[in-house]
Amino acid sequence: MEKVFHKDQIPEIAQEILGKLTTKSLKLKAGFVVALSGDLGAGKTTLTQELARQLGVTETLVSPTFVIMKSYKLTTKNYNLLVHIDAYRLKSSKELLNLGWEELVTDPKNLILIEWPEQVPELIPKNALWVELKHHGEHSRQITLTSKG
Repeated sequence: MEKVFHKDQIPEIAQEILGKLTTKSLKLKAGFVVALSGDLGAGKTTLTQELARQLGVTETLVSPTFVIMKSYKLTTKNYNLLVHIDAYRLKSSKELLNLGWEELVTDPKNLILIEWPEQVPELIPKNALWVELKHHGEHSRQITLTSKG
């Protein structure tokens, strides 16, 4: 899917992504990864906040740029934990592995949203949903969803 949307349409975009996740995650026996890619200010964290809100997270979600990873309890049918990772500051995949990546990604009750996945491309599962955001004017973005698995 590829489309241009206004920032006000983020809730609808999040619903589309959650629909894709539900369909794909039912087939998985591991955690599901959403790889959020895009330039600074493209809307990765804003989209993550909306996805979390729609999944019932009531805490204020901020980008974990300095702590790298933050987790939120979920009470959805498919997931128990939302893991938000910001890989922007990572220098190598080893840093993510040291944070318990392998355990996170193998638990089928985890939904993992990772910003800046291009920092650790070899760790992103082949069945991940890739969400690429690009600036398309001051108040609009272009979104491209791709999935290889």
